[in-house]
Amino acid sequence: MTTIRVAICAVLLAVPAAGQQPLPSSCAPDNAGLTLPAGFCAAVVADSLGRVRHLAVAPNGDVYAAVRGAGGGVLVLRDRNGDGMLEVRERFGPGGGMGIALAEGYLYFATDDAVVRWPWTADPFATAAADTVAHGLLARRWHAAKGVAVSRGMLYVTIGAPSNACQEEDRQPGSPGRDPCDLLAIAGGIWRFATDGGPRTQEQGERFATGLRNPMALAIEPSTGALFAMDHGQDDLHRLWPERFTEAESSALPAEQLFHVVQGGDYGWPYCYYDPAQKKKVLTPEYGGDGKMVGRCGSARDPALAFPAHWAPHGLAFYTGEQFPAAYRGGAFIAFHGSWNRLPPQGGYNVVFVPFRDGQPVGTWTVFASGFAGGDVESSNDAAHRPVGLAVGPDGSLYVSDDHGGRIYRISYRQ
Repeated sequence: MTTIRVAICAVLLAVPAAGQQPLPSSCAPDNAGLTLPAGFCAAVVADSLGRVRHLAVAPNGDVYAAVRGAGGGVLVLRDRNGDGMLEVRERFGPGGGMGIALAEGYLYFATDDAVVRWPWTADPFATAAADTVAHGLLARRWHAAKGVAVSRGMLYVTIGAPSNACQEEDRQPGSPGRDPCDLLAIAGGIWRFATDGGPRTQEQGERFATGLRNPMALAIEPSTGALFAMDHGQDDLHRLWPERFTEAESSALPAEQLFHVVQGGDYGWPYCYYDPAQKKKVLTPEYGGDGKMVGRCGSARDPALAFPAHWAPHGLAFYTGEQFPAAYRGGAFIAFHGSWNRLPPQGGYNVVFVPFRDGQPVGTWTVFASGFAGGDVESSNDAAHRPVGLAVGPDGSLYVSDDHGGRIYRISYRQ
């Protein structure tokens, strides 16, 4: 069994008791550049952290951030003096990663090819050893990052497809799709692993759901234990099929999708995409589609909710706190990282809110937090900040990570 030793600076050992609420934080006069609903305010509580991705917040208020890129690993951040800022920082763990989850007594962290975990308690965590839960996960160049969720002794891991639409020649104009798509045996879905009994390879895990191109945003709906995922739609419809799609159509298709993920579910990729105007799934051009033909897509599961194309969903979290008004409780926040595949200005770069009732979304979505990008952007590299990870703190505040400027924001309700 792979074992990884953790060393955290001794200053982190003097922690508040588990469950202690952090002191209220002040908010920036300009809400850190964000536009929020009335009564909400925001502050940057940590900055210049590098490519911080998914987040988890412990009962004692410590914030854990997965770091992708140079250095990698997990950053643990703490407010030592009660001023609301996360000034104590230490890094531990293996390699660069994306997914992180604090669940069932453990902190889970996903690198591109493995998921490890540490037993979590407020004090002994500093000297704990990490165990490997899953390893040998597919980690090719495209969509190698892994999202994770944990529930009832099961670890769910996203394995994105290293492809746009499973073409014979990937991202080449006019190239047809491989039929059947062989990638679906090893990617393009969510795999499930038992969290006990030692490390398991991908082959020893279960392909829980398929037909998901890159569903890196995962979360467990707390009232039902159901798994939800946000999936990235395919790109480049105009460039690859200019005789079928205009640039404007390519900017609006296909929708990004929120799915209630069920065991054995097939969500359609690469054969299908969701057209929000027609409110249905249709065949992709790689598999003979003309933008209207349904064909085999009639058996693919529809989304619980659809969002604008190419917004690039990266984070998903259900609101389990009590600080925000009652209308937010039990609903879902989704972080859209912003993409490159639209006519300028680009879209996304925001956090939206979806109300839930009885474990399912009701109504529609609204933009909750915007302004991360710093204005309209011509390309994704022009954005000042790009939201990725979401987590709810023990006091009910919402934390948002930014992997472009290296920030962590805290959004609070103060009205």
